[in-house]
Amino acid sequence: MDMTESTAAAGSVATTCCIAGGGPAGMMLGYLLARAGVDATVLEKHGDFLRDFRGDTVHPATMELMWELGLLDEFLKRPHHEEPRIGAQIGPTVFGFADFSHLPTHCKFIALMPQWHFLDFLAEQGRKLPSFHLMMQADATGLIAENGRIVGVHAMTPDGPVDLRAALVVGADGRHSTVRGAAGLAVEDLGAPMDVLWFRVSREDTDPPQTLGRVDRGHMMIMLDRGDYWQCAFVIPKGDIDAVRARGLDAFRAEVAAVAPPLADRTGEIASWDDVKLLTVAVDRLTQWWKPGLLCIGDAAHAMSPIGGVGINLAIQDAVAAANILAAPLKAGTVTDADLAAVQRRRMLPMRLTQAAQLFVQNNVINRVLASRKPIKPPLVLRLIDRVPWLQRIPARLVGIGIRPEHVRQPAAPVAPSAAAVTAGA
Repeated sequence: MDMTESTAAAGSVATTCCIAGGGPAGMMLGYLLARAGVDATVLEKHGDFLRDFRGDTVHPATMELMWELGLLDEFLKRPHHEEPRIGAQIGPTVFGFADFSHLPTHCKFIALMPQWHFLDFLAEQGRKLPSFHLMMQADATGLIAENGRIVGVHAMTPDGPVDLRAALVVGADGRHSTVRGAAGLAVEDLGAPMDVLWFRVSREDTDPPQTLGRVDRGHMMIMLDRGDYWQCAFVIPKGDIDAVRARGLDAFRAEVAAVAPPLADRTGEIASWDDVKLLTVAVDRLTQWWKPGLLCIGDAAHAMSPIGGVGINLAIQDAVAAANILAAPLKAGTVTDADLAAVQRRRMLPMRLTQAAQLFVQNNVINRVLASRKPIKPPLVLRLIDRVPWLQRIPARLVGIGIRPEHVRQPAAPVAPSAAAVTAGA
């Protein structure tokens, strides 16, 4: 992807805000801007949202936003599993870690919902708004620059190349963002000691209750309940994928069974390496999230570790802050660099503190677990939290709500009735 001066394309589309990336941050921002009356166009390079191995945790803070938007009841009709408490199993012992049942939110649980349901829901709600436009199979391939300012995006669609001219371009295209690369924004790499292997194993009614984290003798795995199967995230040392494959699939199945004995009779469902997907973990952040005409949010601005499953929540919070700050100037046609900088300032503290906490866990827990071949001794803080239940409210608040949670501040713009409705009313 590159940044070029404006050139002719097969088609041309004008919009007020062009958002590259149809993930949680991009879809939420597109919906909120359109709800406020801003013409917003979201580009999603795939033909659907069915990416199998994506984060599935919808946090209480996100569901609180759904309540503020009047969408919560409809949202909770989508398939999901509710977890009011989460814990960790170290060796044979289960420890309580976070109790969400006391949070000052309408939903006092984490919802495990396949991300395609979440994104489909936002798309469905967005299509009800005349200012919301979703272009599927539209891959941003370049930025359009004029006089030192980003003024649009080159995109490739099934019908050929298209130029989208916009007052603001938002990069919400994830941790491997091509938008931020094209813009030349500087990235600070904070490092990550692990990668993650995603796979699925069927779930039986006799399986023990969900505990999320399992740790034992150099192994760590997360299990997410998807109803009839477990979505599993097996943690490996950074860059160790070739060594894991070299040991063979039988050895990998044995490692899974060692850390999660209840699954031992089903590891054969991992039939080939095609059933195991690699997530290359990155923890980084832009030193500056914007340049004239361009803003990055979510993982494009700050790739998060999967620790705590908070990356989706942070991305959505970015989108809400961006909509709150930018909707009015976008409608007035007066977006300035100061407005873009204000979004970064608003979200900088939550991002930095969350990444600092993740780095602490990476360096002091995960590194030690992955390097050990002896039984893991539960840390004192985890034993204390387990023994004193009210302490479980602290990690629940940090994980479930986060630091400086955002709220919807922009009122919904009036939506004119359709011509059919007007005719029927007459």
